[in-house]
Amino acid sequence: MRLTVYLAGEIHTNWRDEIKEKAAALQLPIDFVGPMEDHDRSDNIGEEILGEQPNAIFKDAAASNFNNLRTEILMQKSDLVIALFGEKYKQWNTAMDASAAVALGKPLILVRQEEHHHALKELSRKAHATVESVDQVIQALQYIFE
Repeated sequence: MRLTVYLAGEIHTNWRDEIKEKAAALQLPIDFVGPMEDHDRSDNIGEEILGEQPNAIFKDAAASNFNNLRTEILMQKSDLVIALFGEKYKQWNTAMDASAAVALGKPLILVRQEEHHHALKELSRKAHATVESVDQVIQALQYIFE
C-alpha cells in the first residue's frame, strides 16, 4: 500500500523537508504533495496565466483562483492531510486547508504547539489526531503501516 499525503501549512520553514526525510529514512511508502512553496510564484500565478491585473486586489483574486484549484485537486487525490500550525507566521491558509480536509472527509493530523491549544480547540476536535511535533507525525505515519 502506498499513501499520498498532503502537507498543509506555512511555507516559510523546512518542516516539510524534515517529514519527507524522516519518512524516507524509514522507507515509508508515501508520496508527499502540498501547496506551492515558491511564494512569489504563488502570488503571481494569476498574472502569469491571465495577464496583468488592474490592481492588487484583482491580482490576489486571480492568484487565489489558481492556488485554490491546485490545492483542491491535490487534496482530493490525497489519502491523508497533515496541517502544521507554525510558531511565527499567521496561519490563515493552514486553517483553511485543515477545514477543507475536514469538509472533504480526509483523515487529518493537526500539528500545533501546546500554546495554540485554545485557539485551535474546535479544529483539533475535528482532526483524527492532534500532535505537537514532526516526530509525533512520523510515529503516526509509521503506525499506519504496522
